[in-house]
Amino acid sequence: MAFKTLDDMDLSGKVVLIRVDINVPVEDGRVTDTTRIDRIVPTVNDIIAKGGKPVLLAHFGRPKGKVVPEMSLRQVVPALSAALGREVGFVDGGYGDAVAKMAEGDVLLFENVRFNPGEEKDDEGFAKRLASIGDVYCNDAFSAAHRAHATTHALARMLPACAGRLMQAELEALEKALGDPTPPVAAVVGGAKVSTKLDLLGNLVGRVQHLIIGGGMANTFLAAQGFDVQKSLCEHDLLDTAREIAARAEAAGCAILLPRDVVCATEFRANPPTVTVKAEEVPEGHMILDAGPDSVAHIRTVLDGCATLIWNGPLGAFEMAPFDAATAAAARHAAKLTAEGRLVSVAGGGDTVAALNEAGVAGDFTYISTAGGAFLEWMEGKTLPGVAALSD
Repeated sequence: MAFKTLDDMDLSGKVVLIRVDINVPVEDGRVTDTTRIDRIVPTVNDIIAKGGKPVLLAHFGRPKGKVVPEMSLRQVVPALSAALGREVGFVDGGYGDAVAKMAEGDVLLFENVRFNPGEEKDDEGFAKRLASIGDVYCNDAFSAAHRAHATTHALARMLPACAGRLMQAELEALEKALGDPTPPVAAVVGGAKVSTKLDLLGNLVGRVQHLIIGGGMANTFLAAQGFDVQKSLCEHDLLDTAREIAARAEAAGCAILLPRDVVCATEFRANPPTVTVKAEEVPEGHMILDAGPDSVAHIRTVLDGCATLIWNGPLGAFEMAPFDAATAAAARHAAKLTAEGRLVSVAGGGDTVAALNEAGVAGDFTYISTAGGAFLEWMEGKTLPGVAALSD
């Protein structure tokens, strides 16, 4: 995919409108997790180093085109200033005048763009007003790139446009994982329901050599093979769909890996009595809550023979011990192969990031995407408006 980066732009003396994602958790007026703020720091610093004047555009919450005081970006300014090591100016009106007064090294944050009803409508009028006070557009919000909004889409077509460092890293990682990966490629897809990932599974079976299915959705595939999954979470109305996906995978030369053995309990709670049995031998009254050790060993063997791994979703009900065991064990093996230079590993999605953090290996994967919907839509093979606008 062709797109310009900060390295391709002359920023000296230029006002750079940067679309960022700083939609961070806030409690009692204080930011409780600065991860998203921290990840935009390299872009802002690079722009300043190149002589540019950074103006940050961002959303916060879902105000639906109205001014909602509790959703003002003013409350993130202290955390933003701390992360950048410099005072950030906040502007909630008179944008042109504020930009005209910027000195070298200044950083401005504009008020929540979703306060304007034109933002979510991809309104060209709103975008033109913003474009009139900037010289260059920089998108550093991959996590918002699946939305065709004024500051992710229309604005990018009105000014010389480029990707910020976070967007650049994200796109390069995803290109290695799915765009032009080194085969063999394995994909781990987990989660509760097949119905939420039909597009994803449909896209992957034609693009990877090994599709490892875990979580509750694996139960639907097991049931489609005729296994009695007892009380397990299972979408019995999608058994035919699961069979169709399996048939498409076989035709495409993609091997689907389902759990060979499973960890079961009669109730879902922390540390209940469990039994580990073959997938076809789930005891009466039990539910499958994790993949077993034989399944993990099989996954390890498959990963040993792969060059690329893309991961979205846990292998079991990882939120509750001991049903995080399979996810953690497989993730640690993937991290080991990555550290040895044998595997390019890219993971994303909220549950995935949480599971990899819990396993202590998030920092050991080649790349971890913090984007939720955008990462999933990319894996589904969909065109992301914010990315397409940069390419245009």
